[in-house]
Amino acid sequence: MVSIDDGNPPSTDAVVRVLAEPLRARIVELLADEQLCTCHLVELTGARQTNVSNHLRVLRDAGLVEPEPAGRYTYYRLRPDALDSVSARFAALADRARAAGQTRRSCT
Repeated sequence: MVSIDDGNPPSTDAVVRVLAEPLRARIVELLADEQLCTCHLVELTGARQTNVSNHLRVLRDAGLVEPEPAGRYTYYRLRPDALDSVSARFAALADRARAAGQTRRSCT
């Protein structure tokens, strides 16, 4: 798995791979609205605590979420900058597709 130690956003490919798993994508969606701890994510997703914790580790290692200890709990927050580079890349692809319009390569 991709690990981000330098604080830079992860690559688009790394983010897409990590978010291809539906539960991880759901966790990211939930964290977009507010910081949540594991117990909240278990309640909201219906997944087991060990499963949620494992997915949070993958998201943390990929640089998509940051933990914040609060007493005996750890809250997680989404790193928006990690998604900014991905959204910019997909927006650029959409712009290229619009510009290409009906361009079609002919077969020989």
